[in-house]
Amino acid sequence: MTDDAPVTEQPDTRPLDDLLDHLYQGQERISQADIYRRAVAAQLPAELLTRIAALPQGEYAVDEVTDMLGGTVA
Repeated sequence: MTDDAPVTEQPDTRPLDDLLDHLYQGQERISQADIYRRAVAAQLPAELLTRIAALPQGEYAVDEVTDMLGGTVA
């Protein structure tokens, strides 16, 4: 028996995790725009940039961002 269900590969979130670790040092909340600017500067993969760009405008705590983007909280 074979499983013909498509396999959706999850992007490697390590670059996102590293970026968020640096961004949130000494910060409780950061705006979506600042997260996106820093992600572009860090040359995160396009799929992760798309996810960040899709976040509603506003400020986020690190746990909120990781929940929405699929990263992990260190």
